Amino acid sequence: LRDFLLVYNRMTELCFRHCVCNLNYRLLTSREESCLDSCAARLVRANHRLMGAYVGLMPALLQRRAAEHGALAGPSGLPASPDAAPGPA
Repeated sequence: LRDFLLVYNRMTELCFRHCVCNLNYRLLTSREESCLDSCAARLVRANHRLMGAYVGLMPALLQRRAAEHGALAGPSGLPASPDAAPGPA
């Protein structure tokens, strides 16, 4: 939810700064309104493309991370202890 709100706030600020140039009126002009619509649509499409790429790459990243974790854990599945000295205690 936090990430969604951050993206939404950034999109709102970016489109507002880009499209709204006259603050003397209470309502948006038709030009400002169409600019805001197209700006928001472009950013939403870009976000969907990025999320699609992320979803496509995520399984490979998780698999690589699991393989690295398995290699670090050692054969027993437990992390190797650097303090353990061989021999009788």
